Amino acid sequence: MAVFSDEQKVQILSDLVAINSVNDNEIAVATYLQQLLAEHDISAKLLPVAERRTNLVAEIGTGHPVLAVSGHMDVVSPGDVSQWQSDPFTLTERDGQLYGRGAADMKSGLAALVISLIELHAAGQPQHGMIRLMATIAEEVGETGSRAFYDQGAMNDVDALLIGEPTGYNLFSAHKGSMDVRLTSQGQAAHSSMPELGANAIDPLLAILTQANQVFRHTDKENVLLGKLAFNTTIFNGGNQVNSIPELATAEMNVRTIPEFDNAAVRATLTQLVAQQSQAGAQVSMDIYMDQWPVQEPQDNPLSNLAAKLGEPFAGQPIPKLPLPAVTDASNLLKDKGHQFPFIVFGPGNQTAHQVDEHVDRQMFLDFIMLYQQLLPGYLNL
Repeated sequence: MAVFSDEQKVQILSDLVAINSVNDNEIAVATYLQQLLAEHDISAKLLPVAERRTNLVAEIGTGHPVLAVSGHMDVVSPGDVSQWQSDPFTLTERDGQLYGRGAADMKSGLAALVISLIELHAAGQPQHGMIRLMATIAEEVGETGSRAFYDQGAMNDVDALLIGEPTGYNLFSAHKGSMDVRLTSQGQAAHSSMPELGANAIDPLLAILTQANQVFRHTDKENVLLGKLAFNTTIFNGGNQVNSIPELATAEMNVRTIPEFDNAAVRATLTQLVAQQSQAGAQVSMDIYMDQWPVQEPQDNPLSNLAAKLGEPFAGQPIPKLPLPAVTDASNLLKDKGHQFPFIVFGPGNQTAHQVDEHVDRQMFLDFIMLYQQLLPGYLNL
């Protein structure tokens, strides 16, 4: 079945890492993948979302069931490059580890999926059903790529979903949602010796945040797998001089939601708290600029069970099924799919994502290519 040597597989990953797609420029990654797939008789479409940012979709096989596989093309900033042992955009091997920005999160998973599709297609697979690759933009900030796929109906006929985020030999079928919220309070400047002539923009935000902490942090709502909702104020700005009443203040919060206390309930609670301050004379506006819902599908589903079975020989031990701390594109892709949908997050990598000297184990990367080539057609033949 092999089309590529191990060295060629690593070279494909190296090519992807060399493309600087820090929160932008996914068009270069998508164009590279489109050309690579075309060289092996697989047609791929570029689906522009914004300037220099385009999703990619490709399919092999026909009919049903449809198994969607997804990975994102963007990466986070490498930060202070001087802290890296090697150039973050040059894949560098040391002691069996491949170092580079995106080596784990998640260009190795994306490369493994693409290489698997090419080699499966060359072997005349799948003979039953279809595999649809959906490569997304902006997963790291905003998840607008997966939202575009959802809006375009790309998931309407999909029967199962695999996302190749870096999990190593762990399986995930559930994760919390994530909301980013900005509150802006408009007041009236005045000298601090005559505060009655102004309106302190900070005070209404303090009241809202105090009440929000009470509501969100002391709720008895809890998910067996995911735990409780998490609410944190992470940015607060207000005022410009110690002896002046501040005329403007902003606060930004991140909320990690659970099915029992979901995004709609959080929105309703915050809207009520803001309204209370408005009724008292404050001028506070709210902007929810990221709104990704929690995902919870059965840990034991046909896709996860097969992945666990096939993955065990590679891992050398049973594959655990766990809740995932981070949010994935599944928040958008699984909208309207109910709560019995075959879904897993399963891909090469480790916990070095977003870190200095991010890396992936070379053998794990290669093993996941072999694993995907068993798993993807295997699921379609169940």
